[in-house]
Amino acid sequence: MASVPTPPAQPDDTSESYVGLDAETAERRARTRGWTTVRALAPGTVITMEFRGGRINFEVADSTVTRCWVG
Repeated sequence: MASVPTPPAQPDDTSESYVGLDAETAERRARTRGWTTVRALAPGTVITMEFRGGRINFEVADSTVTRCWVG
């Protein structure tokens, strides 16, 4: 039987620290802090809610991050 892989550790970061930043600055900061996937979404975008380690999500309105969550 194959062993269960160990998922990589999440970056030690708080999602609230991105709210209020412009989208480009937020993405740049997230990548330097170790997030492998950075996703910017318009308010009301329909998405699936599966958890993906290493992903950070930004809701962006008028080029500003208004909400942020991981997974």
